[in-house]
Amino acid sequence: MPKVLISDSLSPRAVEIFKNRGLDVDVKTGMTPEELIACIGEYDGLAVRSATKVTPEVLRAATNLKVVGRAGIGVDNINIDECSANGVVVMNTPFGNAITTAEHAIAMMFALARQIPAADQTTQAGQWEKSRFMGTELTGKTLGIIGCGNIGSRVAERALGLKMRVVAYDPFLTADRAQDLGVEKVELDELFPRADVITLHTPLTDATRDVLNKDAFAKMKDGILIINCARGELVVEADIKAALEVGRVGGFAVDVFPTEPPENYSLFGMENVVATPHLGAATAEAQENVALQVAEQMSDYLVSGAVVNAINMASVSAEDAPKLKPYMHLAELLGGFAGQVIQTGLQSITIEYEGHAAGLNTKPLTACALKGVMAPAMESVNMVNAPVIARDRDIGVSIVNHERECEYQTLVRLTVTTEERQLSVAGTLIGGDKPRIVDIGGVPMEASLGRHMVYTVNNDMPGIIGALGMTMADEGVNIANFILGRTKPGGDAVALLELDKEISDEVLDKIRGVAHVLEATQLKFPSIDASS
Repeated sequence: MPKVLISDSLSPRAVEIFKNRGLDVDVKTGMTPEELIACIGEYDGLAVRSATKVTPEVLRAATNLKVVGRAGIGVDNINIDECSANGVVVMNTPFGNAITTAEHAIAMMFALARQIPAADQTTQAGQWEKSRFMGTELTGKTLGIIGCGNIGSRVAERALGLKMRVVAYDPFLTADRAQDLGVEKVELDELFPRADVITLHTPLTDATRDVLNKDAFAKMKDGILIINCARGELVVEADIKAALEVGRVGGFAVDVFPTEPPENYSLFGMENVVATPHLGAATAEAQENVALQVAEQMSDYLVSGAVVNAINMASVSAEDAPKLKPYMHLAELLGGFAGQVIQTGLQSITIEYEGHAAGLNTKPLTACALKGVMAPAMESVNMVNAPVIARDRDIGVSIVNHERECEYQTLVRLTVTTEERQLSVAGTLIGGDKPRIVDIGGVPMEASLGRHMVYTVNNDMPGIIGALGMTMADEGVNIANFILGRTKPGGDAVALLELDKEISDEVLDKIRGVAHVLEATQLKFPSIDASS
């Protein structure tokens, strides 16, 4: 009988689910790390919230552990890499607290608009400062939502119920989805000057880190109200402090911090700041939902091997895993290539399988490809929830298995359609397990992928190769590999530069400034071994 340890406080109903599914379960909360290490060796599953830290030391002692379930979204308290190395599946519950977090954002908006915390404090102190607290009416105001996914879309629905106008920025928000929600899809540079209130609901990625900075504040209306219930690192602390001090930002409501609990947070004590201790998911209903979900997911895995919302594992049977692994890697790399190159909202993704690939179980391959496409702009996307996210965002997904023979023994082609462009990339396996790009946008080429790359589109003109090489040389960046392809002489050409290291935005801008270069994108493939 599989045995599960619940080391953080969960609903008693979660215990019932484990027992009803035939699992033995112990509840031991408040343990020290030493106490957890001493007992973890006898358990197959570990259910946690955020208090328990699943460290390498814990995992070394967890000789029987098969799955860690996190009742919530964030897995910062779980060492994912070490879990993977030890064959431990990590699951979370990414959709259980969306309503609660959305409601907290709305509550924070009202707190700012009517200065409720400060008014409460002075009134209870015996003061009657009615004229001091002149509020702002939200009806008719424009709410700008940065990140209109699972939580942001629920904020939009509630704001529309308050008779607000809603504009939204999200790279994966399609025009059809925006119309269904009743919001106007805009770019960031349009959102900033139009919004009276801005609320953040985007994951933390390289593209979103510090998205609200001094340049962004300069584009906003005087007195803008800003709410952050997403990630602390989305806002530059020093920049918003300066904007608050001069009234550029009229108020800031913050529920999340770069370090939690925060230490020496410079905004504390400012009259126009409202702060809460990461309460976005802190309701009885949300805590109940995520507890029940994690119990069900862990039970399914331990009893039948079914995998739901896994962070570090695809839905693949033990029998299929060896032959599918290189194909899964290829599919994810193709998706990662397309996801890093596209810049606008996804409308559809078509994945075609030819040759040997067409005869495989392509469902996990498709999930890997979808994960690759969406991962550059989304947090917590994995091979299990990627198809669900695509469906929820009205992204059409088409799978085509070709019985025809192709030039290669096996071929996977990914075509991504956005509101502004279509991008196709195809790949194969060389030697049975080595991924290669063989076609980009109809341009044939054979290229291996490295951890750090630059992809360019340019006019096929003399001097491009030399100019790109000199640009890299001037910046002290070594080119490990340089692959070119073109449609026809004098037509469009593409290049893939494999580099020894990541380049800065300034260097990328210099590449874009090279004559006849039409497009340049830095690509990162962290799943590729640096030694390969």
